[in-house]
This record gives sequence, structure tokens and C-alpha cells, in this order.
Amino acid sequence: MQQENNRNLVIFIVASLLIFGVYYWFVMRPMELRRAEAARAAAESQTQQTGIGAEPGTLSTDAPSAFVDERTALARSARVPVNTPALTGSISMTGGRIDQLYLTDYRVSLDGEERIELLRPEGVEYAYFAYVGWRGQNIEGLPGPDTQWVLRSGEELSPGSPIVMNYDNGHGLTFTRTIAVDDQYLFTITDRVDNNSGRSVTLAPYGSIQRRGIPADLGRQHIVHEGAIGVFGEELHQSKYNSWADEDQPEEFSSQGGWIGITDKYWLTAFIPEQDETFQARFATAETGGLRTYETVFQSRTWVIPAGRSATETVSLFAGAKRNEILGAYGEQLGAPRMTDAIDWGIFWFLTKPLFAVLEFFFGLFGNFGVAILALTVVVKLVLFPLANKAYESMSRMRMLQPKMEEIRAKHKDDPAKQQQEIMAMYQREKVNPLAGCWPMLIQIPIFYALYKVLFVTIEMRHAPFFGWIRDLSARDPSNVWNLFGLIPWDPASAPLIGGLIGVSTHVGGLTLALGVLAILYGGTMWLQTQMNPPPTDPTQRQIFAMMPILFTFIMAPFAAGLLIYWTWSNILTILQQYVIMHRFGAENPIDSFIARLRKPKDA
Repeated sequence: MQQENNRNLVIFIVASLLIFGVYYWFVMRPMELRRAEAARAAAESQTQQTGIGAEPGTLSTDAPSAFVDERTALARSARVPVNTPALTGSISMTGGRIDQLYLTDYRVSLDGEERIELLRPEGVEYAYFAYVGWRGQNIEGLPGPDTQWVLRSGEELSPGSPIVMNYDNGHGLTFTRTIAVDDQYLFTITDRVDNNSGRSVTLAPYGSIQRRGIPADLGRQHIVHEGAIGVFGEELHQSKYNSWADEDQPEEFSSQGGWIGITDKYWLTAFIPEQDETFQARFATAETGGLRTYETVFQSRTWVIPAGRSATETVSLFAGAKRNEILGAYGEQLGAPRMTDAIDWGIFWFLTKPLFAVLEFFFGLFGNFGVAILALTVVVKLVLFPLANKAYESMSRMRMLQPKMEEIRAKHKDDPAKQQQEIMAMYQREKVNPLAGCWPMLIQIPIFYALYKVLFVTIEMRHAPFFGWIRDLSARDPSNVWNLFGLIPWDPASAPLIGGLIGVSTHVGGLTLALGVLAILYGGTMWLQTQMNPPPTDPTQRQIFAMMPILFTFIMAPFAAGLLIYWTWSNILTILQQYVIMHRFGAENPIDSFIARLRKPKDA
């Protein structure tokens, strides 16, 4: 039996490695090759540009001597308020920067009133802003990050009420910028250039999104992408903050159609150029005085504007929450490819996307994402039912064969080869497959990871309640066994010395001594499920399997409440399915044994 279990473990590991190996060679590696080819094409394309030069953007490396508060930073420039149903903030007339935005529908914490701050002006710590400029050779006074624009019309930027600003470079070029915004997260920036210089000029517009340093809570998650992101043509390119900072040279791309920006877990700021134009793009970074600046920048087509003529360029800027339906609608509206892939669906995107679609469907039916997770679990179980049914039938037969296996081992205790031969012969006679029980678990691993990814990265799950004390399915269970689940008015996290061990650490995947109701329910159902499986005959393995539910209870405790609800409910459904099958085959099971023990005193 020990050899069988070892063989099962090896098969499980090999199958897992095969899945990841196939995915790497047939998905990840071709993407890497295409990405390298795109970078080479971008470099070649930029050497062929006429009159503009190879470097779009103006990455600033000026480190402020001291950071200032937001009020001081805002007072440094004239501003136009932004007021929409989804956004509030202001636009700086210096550079025409969109550099102060708050998301009105989202709060930092579940019970707090502080709104999510998306963009913040230069001079403030962790400044984060976007602007549009123009480049050209041998032309002075082109609009850039420090240009002083003059407001010509509009007192407040709101849906249906655009603003118009103007800039004269003093050398015959006049720039007129119109900024409009919809009722969600899309800004439309239209620049008109009038050439009264008496000569032909060659210009190219560009857009820059810059982040001056990153807050401590960003770029630390391994499971979610945060950093540079862009779709060039149909290829998605990403660079996490840590790897982005390690780049010696900018990553450069050339594309017709696509978009580029900076993404956090739930929020995105991205430029979407006109999709019929070829543009150059890059992810760049630089550090001065201990301050690292991250920039994503694109440069659009080159305009040759004869004397007395004009040109108009339009670019869209998305700045807001990464809601799947909103990103998809903007992608269709603007013709921009793969906008919904700003959400980090992960390597199992072929599972995470359908799982999310099913969750959204059930949420539309029930109005509660927790109930939707329960319904999704039933769907997953139904899909896997034929395979699981075969597995549990095989496991029930194996449980019934335990006495015969013990006889074989006792009979050939000095001849392991003969033991194995007799056991395999018995499996063939009884038509039992000892490996059948591995496949349902193997298949559920990517499903488990995909659901965890959905709960972790989709903003629809953020602050989504279930029932009772579960008010946020994307966060861990707030209850704690150490204060009797809230009955004792004491916060375990505040306990000296041991607070870090039994507190409410949010470190996903770490071992914590804090146990909530859901973790205990999960551990209990896992224990019952292992009791219904055929027990290993090897004493050491039996002890290891007995400890697994306890160990996994602590491991799973920090995970999202929604994930524990899924896994616990899945265990319950599995137990019911196994019980029915074991009862049908007459196999001994712990549920019937427990019921018999309860009835025995009454019968006596």
C-alpha cells in the first residue's frame, strides 16, 4: 500500500508538472518570443521616424527637496474642478495635467468614509498623474508637462460640459485643447494645432502617465499584476513594479491599435490612442535622489502641417475602477482590443473568465455574491460529477477491500514483491482502479486557484457581503476563536507578544494561529472527508493524513472568506456524494458509524 501511495503521489506531481509545462511551451513561450519580436520591430520603426526622434515622452527625474501636502500642491497652479457621478478632483492648467482624482463610489475601508485616491499632483508624496504633449525637432515652446495653458471656456469639467484651454507658443503655433468626460471613467482629449508660423512644421503628439514612487501596499502581491501594462496589436505586455525598476533599458513597442498605462490591483490609468494609427510606446523608469519615477508613454503618428493649415489629434484616457463590464464597453466603443485584460485573470484565464461570468450570472439572480459562490460550487460539482462518481465508487470498493489487503500483507509479510503482485491481481479481479481517486483532486486544483484569483482581483468582490458577520467576501473571515468569535470584547491582535500570531494578519498563504468560523468549518469537513476515504495501511502515512486537516485549517485561515465558503460547501457536497455511493455499496463509513453509536444507548 505504501508503494501504491508513493506511486499516486508521483503521478500527481508529474501530472501537475505536465500541465504547467504544456502551458509554458505552448502559451507563455510563444508570447515571450512575440514580445521580443515586437520590441525589435519597435526599435527598427523608431530609427525610421522622420523629424521627431526616437524617444517619445519626457520622463522627469527631478526629485523634490521636500514633499508637501495636497492643499499646498494644488495651490501651485490654476485648476479646473472635475465633477462626475464617478469621479471628483481637478485638472491643473500647468501642463493640462489630469492629476487629482478621487473615486466617489469606492472607499479605502469597509466602514470608513475616506474615498479611494487614484491620481495626485506633483510635489505630493507618491505623485501620480497623466498629461498630453507634443514633440518636434527645431521647434521651440511645444506643449509639455510645464506648459501654462489658459482656460477659454468652461468652469467645471462634467459630463456634457467640456472645458477648452489654449496655448500660444510665441512662434506661430497655437494649440487648442478640449477635454470632455463621461459619467464613468473616460476622458477625451482633443488637441487642435493651427500653424501660422509661415513654414511647414512636423509634430507628433504623445501621452505620459507618471508615478513618482509607489506606496508600500503596492507591488508586493505575487498573485496579482501591478505596474506597467499595455496591449499592442493583440498582445498583452506587462511589467511588475519590481522587475520594471530593474530594467536597464526601456521596453519599447510599436503597434497599430491598443492602449498603454499603469495598473494597480483594482484601478487603472491608461491612454487609448486612435485605433487606426500606428504609435510607439514604452515602459520607462529612472531614479534621482532616491525617488524612482515610473512612466508609460506613447507617441502617436507624425503630423506634417503646412503653413496656414491645422491638424487635430484625439486621445482617450481611462482613469478608474477595473470593472469588467465597463472595460468591455469602452473596448467596444473605442475599438480598443482586450480592455478587459486590464484585470489580471492569470495563467488560468480560460477558467477565471468563465467562473467570473457564472458568478455574475448567479449574482444577477440572487443579488448576493456569497449565494452565487454556493451556486457556482454546485455547477462545478455537476460538471465533475461523472468523473467524481467513478472515483468515489472506486474508493468505496477499495475501502471494502481493506480486510483482504490486510490478509495479503500478513500472508506475504516477508515478500513485498509478492504482496504487490497479489494486490494488483485483486484490483484486476474486483475491477478497482487505485488511481481513480486522484483525478477529481487534480482537476480541482486549477479550479481552486482560478476561483481564488477571481475573488482576489475582481473589484466586484471587493467589499461584497454575504450574511451575518461576513461583510467582505474578498477579505478573510473577521471572526476569531481566541475571543470566542466576538463574545469576549477583546481584540486578539492587540495582545502583546502573541498578537502577531493570533491577530488578523492578511498575509495570504502564511501560517497563522488565528482561526475563524469558516476555517474551523472547512477543517471539520476536510477531516470527515478524509475519514470516508480508504485509510493508508502504513502507520506513518496514516498519521500524516490524520494531521492534514489540522494543518490545512491553519493554512487556509488567512484566505478570502469567499474561498473558504466555496471549499467548505464543496467538501459538504463531496461528503454527501461519497455517503450515497458508500451506502449503496454497503461500505463502512463514519457517518453510519456515528449514527449507530448515537442509537446504541437508546436500544440498550
